[in-house]
Amino acid sequence: MNLFYLTFFIWILSEVILNRFVRSGKSDKRSADKNTELYLWITIITSVNASVYISQKYSFPIFLQEQFEYAGLALIVAGIIIRFIAIRQLGKFFTVDVTIRSDHELMQDGLYKYLRHPSYSASMLSFLGLGMALNNWLSLGIVFFSVLFAYIHRMNTEERVLTEQFGQKYSDYIQRTKRIIPFVY
Repeated sequence: MNLFYLTFFIWILSEVILNRFVRSGKSDKRSADKNTELYLWITIITSVNASVYISQKYSFPIFLQEQFEYAGLALIVAGIIIRFIAIRQLGKFFTVDVTIRSDHELMQDGLYKYLRHPSYSASMLSFLGLGMALNNWLSLGIVFFSVLFAYIHRMNTEERVLTEQFGQKYSDYIQRTKRIIPFVY
């Protein structure tokens, strides 16, 4: 379980670094966020704490053999890596708050060729991994679905803002791509 805490600490540290250094600037349309960042963080903190507590208090094992819990840790790490790839591909247009940059362009290459929100997909992969690493069905359900609903709320806000900014170009992009699960949703 120490490896679990180290892995999750790395994920939290990466998110804190992003929140510190990748915020919107003075020339950006910053009013677009509508507190989705705050809502997302409250959801993450609450659901992670509840999931860890439940996993320590109640036994609803996903796996009968503990070594399978390491698959969850692998998913957390894979999610972190894919998230940073998505962020790097988006480049200067990535911010932690919903923002349109003054010179904003619609990204449609790399991971964004297939998914509109690959960064959120990667985060959801990490939360799926967290639930698996905790080896508790109830913990998995709480953390995964709570964060999923928070991300859906945020995606709705982002897609409204991007549709306002790019119009038909973004509507066409929506028709060609999935939101967070390749070929499914």
